[in-house]
Amino acid sequence: MKMTIYKYNTIENMFNKKRTILYFGFFILFILWVITIKRRDAAQYQALKEILDQTQLKLKIKSSNYNALKVKFESICDKWNPTDPIIYAITPTYKRPVQKAELTRLSNTFRLINNFHWIIVEDAETKSTLVADLLLKSHLNYTHLSIATPVEWKRKLKEPKWKKPRGVKQRNLALEWLRERRNRKNYNGIVYFADDDNTYSVDLFNEIRLVKGVGVWPVGLVGGLLVEKPLIDINNKVIGWNSAWRPERPFPVDMAGFAINIKLLLSYPKVLFSWSVSRGYQESAILSQVITKEKLEPLADNCTKVYVWHTRTEEPILKAEEKLRNQGLRSDMNIEV
Repeated sequence: MKMTIYKYNTIENMFNKKRTILYFGFFILFILWVITIKRRDAAQYQALKEILDQTQLKLKIKSSNYNALKVKFESICDKWNPTDPIIYAITPTYKRPVQKAELTRLSNTFRLINNFHWIIVEDAETKSTLVADLLLKSHLNYTHLSIATPVEWKRKLKEPKWKKPRGVKQRNLALEWLRERRNRKNYNGIVYFADDDNTYSVDLFNEIRLVKGVGVWPVGLVGGLLVEKPLIDINNKVIGWNSAWRPERPFPVDMAGFAINIKLLLSYPKVLFSWSVSRGYQESAILSQVITKEKLEPLADNCTKVYVWHTRTEEPILKAEEKLRNQGLRSDMNIEV
């Protein structure tokens, strides 16, 4: 009997010992499992957090873009009158120290005009960030294009501005854009060549909106005169110009001194600016193809008011900047001027 009890106790002790080892093993496995889960959960949490952060950033960017577009469209809608023709202002521009200053001045004026579309064309292979950002912040209705002037027609560093025609490729690209996208017969609009070195009064655009064919008006500070203007007879017809520079031109008028109704322009699909015309004849080359002098429409109170000036911002003197750059430095590091 005692032997049986002893065997039983021995077996029970062995079983208890095995059970303890088994429990201990399960406990160790459980601890390892918990550690693994925590590590896995931490990795998953970090991955999820990164995805969430990226999503929040994208939403923030989209929200910012949405808000910018919302402000832009509200600004455009506030200045939109469905009964008024659209003014298409074509502005060639090129990289130079005063470019942003010039375009900022223009955009501040253009923001005051109803039914306005700014076609800005860079003389470059690709569109620049500077101009793109300026246009985005302008809240204007705009089209941004770029095309480079051929090397043989580019002005050399110390060559006078008048030596070679400027803006030919850029204005022609804008005209092509209009012909492709605004070619409906009932389309109502006016095309104006608004260079970026001029100063414009808002009153000018009220005049431009009246143009039925080709409208003309005085331009201040151009051609060596305080004002260059059409001469009007008693019947309110243009009979000539008080131009001091090459008055024999068919149309001795500055680029800022006329605008063309888009219907008239589109009725002459091959009319473009040319490299081959003589200096100062770009305006005459265009106008001679679409109208005669007798059909011009004198505006700006019968050409007695000046609403646009050929101011030409003075070239900045940057000798100190040149010295900096010779040392491998520059004052505009990390800042857009």
